[in-house]
Amino acid sequence: MKTALRSALLMCFLLVVGTPDAHSQIFKKKQKKAPASTAARGGGSKKGGIQPYSKVITKSAKTDKGLFDVHKVDDKHYYEIPDSLFNREMLMVSRIAKTATGIGFGGGKINTQVLRWEKKDKKVLLRVVSYGNFAADSLPVHEAVVNSNFEPVLFAFDIKAKKKDSLSPATVIEAGPLFKDDVQALGMPSFYRTRYRVSRLDGKRSYIESVKSYPLNIEARHVKTYVARSAPSNQSLGSISIEINNSMILLPAEPMKRRYFDQRVGWFARGQVDYGLDAQESKTVRYLDRWRLEVKDEDIEKFNRGELVEPKKQIVYYVDRATPKQWIPFIKQGIEDWQVAFEEAGFKNAIIAKDPPSSEEDPEWSPEDVRYSVVRYLASPIPNANGPHVSDPRSGEILESDINWYHNVMTLLRNWFFVQTAAINPQAQGTAFKDEVMGRLIRFVSAHEVGHTLGLPHNMGSSAAYPVDSLRSASFTKKYGTAPSIMDYARFNYVAQPQDKGVALMPNIGIYDKYSIKWGYRPILGKTAEEEKPILDSWILEHAGDPMYRFGRQQGRVLDPSSQTEDLGDDAVKASEYGIANLKRIMPRLIEWTSEDGKNYDDLNTLYGQVLGQFRRYMGHVSNNIGGVYENYKTYDQEGAVYTPVSKSHQKKAMAFLQTQLFKTPNWMIDTDILSRVEGSGAVERVRALQAGTVNNLLQVGRMARLIEQEALYGRQAYPLTEMMYDLRRGIWSELRTGKSIDTYRRNLQKAHIDRLEYLMTAENQRGSTRGWGWRTSVNTSQSDIRSVARAELNRLKTDIQNGLKRNPNAMSRYHLQDALERINMILDPR
Repeated sequence: MKTALRSALLMCFLLVVGTPDAHSQIFKKKQKKAPASTAARGGGSKKGGIQPYSKVITKSAKTDKGLFDVHKVDDKHYYEIPDSLFNREMLMVSRIAKTATGIGFGGGKINTQVLRWEKKDKKVLLRVVSYGNFAADSLPVHEAVVNSNFEPVLFAFDIKAKKKDSLSPATVIEAGPLFKDDVQALGMPSFYRTRYRVSRLDGKRSYIESVKSYPLNIEARHVKTYVARSAPSNQSLGSISIEINNSMILLPAEPMKRRYFDQRVGWFARGQVDYGLDAQESKTVRYLDRWRLEVKDEDIEKFNRGELVEPKKQIVYYVDRATPKQWIPFIKQGIEDWQVAFEEAGFKNAIIAKDPPSSEEDPEWSPEDVRYSVVRYLASPIPNANGPHVSDPRSGEILESDINWYHNVMTLLRNWFFVQTAAINPQAQGTAFKDEVMGRLIRFVSAHEVGHTLGLPHNMGSSAAYPVDSLRSASFTKKYGTAPSIMDYARFNYVAQPQDKGVALMPNIGIYDKYSIKWGYRPILGKTAEEEKPILDSWILEHAGDPMYRFGRQQGRVLDPSSQTEDLGDDAVKASEYGIANLKRIMPRLIEWTSEDGKNYDDLNTLYGQVLGQFRRYMGHVSNNIGGVYENYKTYDQEGAVYTPVSKSHQKKAMAFLQTQLFKTPNWMIDTDILSRVEGSGAVERVRALQAGTVNNLLQVGRMARLIEQEALYGRQAYPLTEMMYDLRRGIWSELRTGKSIDTYRRNLQKAHIDRLEYLMTAENQRGSTRGWGWRTSVNTSQSDIRSVARAELNRLKTDIQNGLKRNPNAMSRYHLQDALERINMILDPR
């Protein structure tokens, strides 16, 4: 029975599948029916292979046409890349669009890379292109440069489909993984990952927000959630979520002609190591970031005759629809204020401001479209504005710029204008300004930020061009403003006194701004970038030695006291004395100018803090003259030194100012009527911190090393470190000679002086640096005279205190001096 059953089942099986030979024949017939050359036809049914276009981009696809057609099918995003765009270079700019508390700010740029799409077999590769090294392809060394700069693959995509179109063939890839995966170059920067101890990307909490295509760019927004053990906010979640915007911009097929950088004219620039130069070393070539302003062919004769012409393409800024209506005219005026500078470059109407079209007029218009530069109004408590730009790394051509305008920049402007001008300006004597006053301040900031987007960095040396007393002249300031450049941090005229009627209070587009725009933008027709150099050099030499045309770079630790932030005039001591006189006029009126029935004292507290902050700035401006070195860039065809120490007489004048204005207790700022309304305690500590901060600034190891070096180089012309230390000690400890009682503030100051001397006894070596806007003087503290001088000062001070104890009858003063003596003994002999 079992045998019969098995035979019957076997027969049924053979009837169904046939014999092995029969099965082979059936299989071969099925092969013949399958589509031929599926790969060649751009489609196929093999799972994971290249599919027919209609199977990938289905009728349900939502398509956004542009640089690439972007298709969304269900939850997948596809790029349809025209074959003509393979091997074209594109710029990827990554920004944090929305951020968690404590991580930067919305709009901040985190990475910029040049990319190239490349098709290889059944893959599309996204390669990173470097322009850090270069040699012309006509030179033999070009091959070596290429071999040393192999382009890494950022991401590899499977080709999903091919669009066979005789006019515009294209290749389809799934783009989603580029943004969903943890591609570090497009995501959270490594320094944030390290700081917040990020371990991995949480894919379940990460997603693509949108992908939009425009004629010249593609904008992808995606939310990334990272598992982080030290998140700066919402720590209970153990993670950080940020929204990132990646802009991919098609670079021009023909790069703009470069203009080479010169450090004597301030400009944002980029560098490239050129191995093809006729030199016995590799050299970095630097060239400007600037807009492509060109003369129309039909206007060349007019331009050559000196007539103003309109450029082929204007620089146009749109003002965000979200901007409050009352501020729009002022922002626009700040943009168009630069027209006078471009006229120096030979162009009229080179830069204009426009309203964006309404959604009804142009539903496709978007501030993310790279064709549009926009002043973007952000509802943020950040009291700031900034003007970043995107430029072509091959040539420096600025392609687009968005000015980020944060709502609370108005608070910043109110505070600056109040504390720097209220003593002489009735329009600033309150907590809320009239619209026309605030509008004028907005126009000022708008012009400053636009200057950055045109390629200009801060020129911190500009404000030192004017004699201090000229800033008190109505005729002078109306003609020249308060500084030759609006790109300085020369805010408002704190030098002017109440009797200086009609004086200007802020800078405008100045002499330096016009000069720098001409130097960077005026076309030099018929010349190559190399051939332009002698002409550009001659434009600089025309104004050599004129402080109005000087560029002073931004610094971190200040080396050059004539290139500081927030200062005015050519003499920080005199300017600060005028400024303090005005602060003393403001203090008694603070309660009156901030009062309002039913309001608490928050505004009083804020503006009182602004007064103290302004006073602190003056102390910094003056103290940085001690050990200071002026920096005036020159080339071999110019006479004179680049680096010149501040004169001994001026350094001693600065020391005397600090002793009088700060180290002698500034009682004018300790107003009990104000303090009793804004705080329960803190006044003594506030004065201590201000005085101690200035002592520490004076006794930086770098500053002391410069004083030692200046004496070694210039002898009696220098301000020796020993003399500076003597002057400082004599002022801070003057009660030891007079026998006067030492009050609380002075006791704190004297302890701070001892603490700093103790620090100098063990201070670590300092490595020098001039990178970026920082400056550090290199010091080997263990082998310099710094410790020797600090030890001598402690011994001298010990003797002075011992003598002073005999003169001072005040009990608290004696306790203080006895304690100071013990501190010094412990420093000199820790055992």
